[in-house]
Amino acid sequence: MTTFLPYFVVIMLLVVGLGFFNEKVTKLTDEIALMLFAIILGAVLLLVSTIIRNEDVQLVLHDIQLFDLEDYLMDCVLCFMLFAGSCHMKLKDFGRLARQVSVLSFLCTLLGAVIYGFAFYGFAMLLSLPFTLPMCLMFGSIVAPTDPIAATSILKKFGLPKDIGFLIEGESLLNDGVGVALFVCFSGIVKATESGNVLEVLLREVLGAAGIGLVVSMICIFVFARTADYNRQIFASLLAVATAYLLCQKLDCSGAIASVICGVAFSTIRKYEKNQGEIEQMAHFDTFWSILDNLLNSVLYVMLGLSFVRILQMPAVMMLSVVAVICNLIGRAGSVALSTTVLGQIPDGYDWKSFTKLLTWAGLRGGLSIALAMSTRTMLDTDIYHVILGCTYAIVFFTTVVQGLTMSKVYSRISAKVGK
Repeated sequence: MTTFLPYFVVIMLLVVGLGFFNEKVTKLTDEIALMLFAIILGAVLLLVSTIIRNEDVQLVLHDIQLFDLEDYLMDCVLCFMLFAGSCHMKLKDFGRLARQVSVLSFLCTLLGAVIYGFAFYGFAMLLSLPFTLPMCLMFGSIVAPTDPIAATSILKKFGLPKDIGFLIEGESLLNDGVGVALFVCFSGIVKATESGNVLEVLLREVLGAAGIGLVVSMICIFVFARTADYNRQIFASLLAVATAYLLCQKLDCSGAIASVICGVAFSTIRKYEKNQGEIEQMAHFDTFWSILDNLLNSVLYVMLGLSFVRILQMPAVMMLSVVAVICNLIGRAGSVALSTTVLGQIPDGYDWKSFTKLLTWAGLRGGLSIALAMSTRTMLDTDIYHVILGCTYAIVFFTTVVQGLTMSKVYSRISAKVGK
């Protein structure tokens, strides 16, 4: 309790200060700016501590590196972020594009993990790294899921076509559970323990989580739809997502999937309330979740940026980061290209080649990948763990900053070629 308030003050100072500077000067997308400037700040602190050997600065760096980002994400805020991103989902669009979203969420994630795993294994053999194939497949499952927070907060600002934007958002919201299920399977092989087959784990992770999310949501929606108190409605939504996520943790189901199911369930109430003429109630609901999502999202990107100083201290980080990014692009492009062959009709008139290029560059990674990488700490040797964590950070940085900053230009070029 004694360390919470100082941490909160420092993080909020960075969120407000860096955000204000970006608004007035650099004018980048907020999430990209927060992460980029936090990385620069962390690097400056590391440089200062190396030069002047100041104990206070070294203590700050030490505290930052001890910050448990895994606990912050997996046990504190991830469920609320996923709920906030999915509670505004338009079910009409999902019903119309259910096949495409399902293929991208399940098949594309599986193929991405496998292709990445084999690609990284090939590089590992060339570089004589002590990686086995199961380790590389586990690594592939860590970086395969695209990030819903990045998708909803960054990509939507570039004016993507309605259906393409919905596919990217829908894929990123649903593939977290698939990625976690694959991670459970491959990490079980790495630990040489009984983890069940892929189908069994997928059924438990996905269907079990969906059932929990649906049941808990229906109970809380009963209160939500029958109370006239705006605050109590918001409390009911908070209770629903937190309870579903907690139950999934206890029952070894995907809390990410359950959180999305809760958000989608509450999105149906939004339509019902508006049909009843009670638009003001849902305005309070939307405002609350929008503000909370923005706050948690900003804190996440600042912490990701500050934590990047770890990468600067790892051996051979530049070479391995380049390898990781190359494998990520190979895995994403290959998985999208193969999935597109069974996708059915491609929305908005895009051809196979253009669609593959667009979704490859739109495949941003985020906090879930970092959390999964951190969770391998107890099962791997220190050197291997540092490689996986460092490479995961590199992929998150590259996809968020580099791909995020250039997404608008890539989209414009692709659209020009297909006559959009």
